[in-house]
Amino acid sequence: MRRVIAAINVTVDGLCDHTLVDPGEEVHQHYADLLSSAGIVLYGRITYQLMEFWRTLVERPSGDKSMDDFAVVMDNTPKLVFSRTLKSVDWKSATLANRDLEEEVLQLKQQPGKDIFVGSPSLIVALTNLHLIDEYQLCVHSVIAGEGMHLFKKISERTTLKLVKTKPFGSAAIILYYEVKPE
Repeated sequence: MRRVIAAINVTVDGLCDHTLVDPGEEVHQHYADLLSSAGIVLYGRITYQLMEFWRTLVERPSGDKSMDDFAVVMDNTPKLVFSRTLKSVDWKSATLANRDLEEEVLQLKQQPGKDIFVGSPSLIVALTNLHLIDEYQLCVHSVIAGEGMHLFKKISERTTLKLVKTKPFGSAAIILYYEVKPE
């Protein structure tokens, strides 16, 4: 059975706005490696449209190796987009979901293949509430932002986690790997 892994950048105070952190070369490389190991990545409309930025770097590289390498991996990683407003997607590696989130993820989990990654705050919250996330990989950046979108603001019930690993970066960011503990 495939696992569902929530992987996202957050600030020390739990905010998940991409403009609040500077991932740097090491974190870009980490996420490039992570996406290379993904069977598919799930995005909501907002995050998907933000990720389309990486397509421009594939067409016109920036000269920053870590960003350009990440762009290539992002371009090739299969993506499934959940949206009530998009009627189609034109990124060659993206597909628009045609079932509800729970049904789609339950079916994906049953298929053979690599793990399923979730990179949208709204989907992480929804899948947490549905008890469908197996692991959280929270890349905590050394920033207290004060204002922004709280990742776990709309969680409906308690979820107990077990810290299984950490990965520090020279930039003072650290990834906390948590498995969900059965209640």
